[in-house]
Amino acid sequence: MTNVLEVRNLEKVYGSGRGSTTQALAGVSFSVATGETVAIMGPSGSGKTTLLNCIATIDRPTSGEVIVNGQDVAALRQRQLAAFRRTELGFIFQDSNLLDTLTCFENIALPLTISRVRPAEIKTSVETVATTLGVAELLDKYPYQVSGGQAQRVAAARAIVANPSLVLADEPTGALDSKNSQILLECFESLNQRFDSTILMVTHDAFAASFCHRVLFIRDGRLFTELRRGDKGRHDFFDDVMRVVAVIGGGADGDGR
Repeated sequence: MTNVLEVRNLEKVYGSGRGSTTQALAGVSFSVATGETVAIMGPSGSGKTTLLNCIATIDRPTSGEVIVNGQDVAALRQRQLAAFRRTELGFIFQDSNLLDTLTCFENIALPLTISRVRPAEIKTSVETVATTLGVAELLDKYPYQVSGGQAQRVAAARAIVANPSLVLADEPTGALDSKNSQILLECFESLNQRFDSTILMVTHDAFAASFCHRVLFIRDGRLFTELRRGDKGRHDFFDDVMRVVAVIGGGADGDGR
């Protein structure tokens, strides 16, 4: 199976050699295969957000490599980075970050519009992904006219509509109640099954992590351990996740709903 993402001995140090420094990442290595959904968990300050930012090209690592779809992102120049983010990465944030002046259709279509895709193709792509995520009836509405859970599903549609190599989700259920969290996570499963989407999600929520194929645990800037779901049911996998959380800390939420 092809790896969409390869992280090799990634290190990130904040501060200069003349003053105090903080090592946020200390040699993290892992890979994510095509069509895999992976959660990253860890205590506050463990380095998981820094890791996601380095993969997202928001931050540059001090050393090591981040390879996305065969490209070393650290080697890309600023102009190349913009095109890379647009074509290779999809983003889902804790808050949907939709543009209130655009309809839900226009928000979802934005990556395709920027890439100058033909209108007929945009319409087909938006309607297909909106139907998969259960937001087709919202396309003519504006973000302020829909609920928080619906807005987050629209944001997920925007992240996937251009068929990126990798979708990065930063606490995507953090602002949702338990019902809407479950709906969103089930939508992620649908995206994975229908479009073979590859999703890397930072979360503090063991319930959210239990929907993934694999969970990576980060502690003190290092990979502590990982869990693979395999053939286990979600409830059993949730119990496994909670056992590791109890060891490393991190205040994970979730009750195995």
